[in-house]
Amino acid sequence: MNSPYLVPVAQLLRDVPSSVAVNFSAPFDEEHEFEPLPAADSDVMPDADATVAVRVESFRGGIRVRGTVAAPWRGVCRRCSAPIVGLLEVPVDERYVENLPPEDEEAYPVEGDFINLATMVHDAIFLELPIAPLCREDCQGLCPMCGIDRNEATCACQPATDPRWATLDALRSEDDSSQ
Repeated sequence: MNSPYLVPVAQLLRDVPSSVAVNFSAPFDEEHEFEPLPAADSDVMPDADATVAVRVESFRGGIRVRGTVAAPWRGVCRRCSAPIVGLLEVPVDERYVENLPPEDEEAYPVEGDFINLATMVHDAIFLELPIAPLCREDCQGLCPMCGIDRNEATCACQPATDPRWATLDALRSEDDSSQ
């Protein structure tokens, strides 16, 4: 398969230190390995393209990849349930190692004369997806009583009083009226 995520590194590994710029856009889920998440979860948009702009540098025993990866995402605001779309741009600085030892969990393998950037791109983007996104920082959310979107309208709803605090509420009322 001729994938832009596969970067030939044989020459780089022979000429240490050396480097090459790698820039491309390609389908984020080129292999169709990810199932879409439920609408309430943040996820990369289906059929989205990832943008990769990195410098691939050789060092003794491996390759270092530095730069940025980007992909569009979608989610739902945690306060008002409005749909949100955005673009994640994530800085990357990763190692690819020949003969990767199993205990090295912070590096990716050099596979023959190639490195596969797909796993690094997926890891970087998935780790940066917002867990509880907001449509905007000052989102007022939904009224818990009537469900109106407080960003678009106001309501006269009052929160229900908890009967366990009724005695203290009565004391507070007496204190307010005596002033």
